[in-house]
Amino acid sequence: MKSSGPRTGRPLRPGAAGQRRLLALAGVRGQVAKGRDFARQALRDWDWDGTETSEDSLLVVSELVTNAGLHADGCLQLVLTGGDVLRIEVFDGSTALPHRQSSPRRGAPGGHGLTIIDRLCDRWGAEVHEGGKVVWAEIAAARLVSGRPAGG
Repeated sequence: MKSSGPRTGRPLRPGAAGQRRLLALAGVRGQVAKGRDFARQALRDWDWDGTETSEDSLLVVSELVTNAGLHADGCLQLVLTGGDVLRIEVFDGSTALPHRQSSPRRGAPGGHGLTIIDRLCDRWGAEVHEGGKVVWAEIAAARLVSGRPAGG
């Protein structure tokens, strides 16, 4: 017996379970737009689109890729992995770990990206590896289907 998805009554596909998608972005112009488009298509394919939380996940992709561009000479790869969570990973060539600005100026552009990531995601972090680092964020698959905000 197949179970139905809570939003549409469609049968649940194996969808994202165990799926991993990689987008090479080294030297590519328009990395943020390409990353968002790539993520949007994965969310559609995995039936995780059309909710407020899925839109939030696209914002997370934008923030992480933007931060790699601003602080690490660009994003090398964007990796999306599906399962019980959507895991978003952005690889860059810098070993400097991200940190929140102690007090970004209110209303001023910049300095708010990690605060946004922290509020929208269930978990996030960064790890140094040979040749750079990965900054990752996770959003529960159940939230992508239901559209519930973080902590909701």
